[in-house]
Amino acid sequence: MKKLLFISILLVLAIYVFRETVYKPYLWKEAMETPEHKLKLGSFVFSKQRDENGNSGTAKKYFVFKVTEINGDYVRFSIVRKLSEKGTNKSSDFSMPRETYRSFKRNIKKVTVTGILREDLNKEGGHTANDYLLKKYPSLKKSLYYYEEIPKTEENINEPKEYFNLVYSKEKIIEKRKLIPYIVSDNNIPELARHLSQRVCVILN
Repeated sequence: MKKLLFISILLVLAIYVFRETVYKPYLWKEAMETPEHKLKLGSFVFSKQRDENGNSGTAKKYFVFKVTEINGDYVRFSIVRKLSEKGTNKSSDFSMPRETYRSFKRNIKKVTVTGILREDLNKEGGHTANDYLLKKYPSLKKSLYYYEEIPKTEENINEPKEYFNLVYSKEKIIEKRKLIPYIVSDNNIPELARHLSQRVCVILN
């Protein structure tokens, strides 16, 4: 009986390892070749990570990113957020509630997400649905969800250090299904911070 139980456990373990190391990576690479899931400029990237304050190890934070630039292996993201209503407290947490995250995945083609320039976001209170933003970006009247759009003057620039904020490796996203960020070393050389990786759940266009 014990021998049969041991064999059953090994079989389940082998199936799990095969699914995680062979089958799922195969499905991921196949999906990346389709128009709906191909990584490209404008793609929405869904990811979740463990909450640093979650002692149980089950607490998660949910993020939706917009691909704003692809420059060689550098893929620059902007976090999709929601502008605060007038008179409400601004949230410093860039994550989404789980149900909102799930709704985004189901309805991403129906949700209006507006690109707003950084200089505009910081005007009249900053990151709030103020009159200036509502007038300059009429689409905000449909939905207050937005991402920070990069100015043309900052595209395809590998310096300075500020550039390497939310910049990830294209190769690692495609090959490993991971968000591994670039950071700048003390020698001012970009390098991958492998210890900061997040898992990609899905890419949608």
